[in-house]
Parts: sequence; C-alpha cells; structure tokens
Amino acid sequence: MKIVGKYLLNILKWLDIGVNVIFLFGASNETISERAAKARAAGRTWGCVLCRFLGWINPGHCDNALTSTIGDDAVIPDGE
Repeated sequence: MKIVGKYLLNILKWLDIGVNVIFLFGASNETISERAAKARAAGRTWGCVLCRFLGWINPGHCDNALTSTIGDDAVIPDGE
C-alpha cells in the first residue's frame, strides 16, 4: 500500500508540473503552487486567489512550495 501511495503522489506531481509547463508556460521543474506563490509576491491577482484557495485546503501551502532557484527557465517568467 505504501508503494501505491508514493506512486500516485508522483503521478499527481508530474501532472501538476505538466499543467504548469503546458498552460502557464512555466519551467519543467516547477509546480503550480510555486508559480502561484511567486505571482502572489509580484501582486498578480491569479496568484493571490490560487494561494488563498490552496491555503484554505492546506494552510501555508504556497509559502512552503516557494523556492528561489526553481523556475528560472520559464518561458514566461514568474510574476509576469
């Protein structure tokens, strides 16, 4: 059961990153949560709304997802 849970978590993360790359023109190693946290820090409405929603489900989610080095190779830079 432990292996199945880890496998499903890996698939969900892969989908998360894939959606970021395909629809948000993000980096291939960056999750939507991290991109939303950077957009929120830049004052973008979509980032504020998404982080608020994710924070309702899991408090501090965007803050915990935020790193400074991932996402530097996004087609459309974070926060734009």
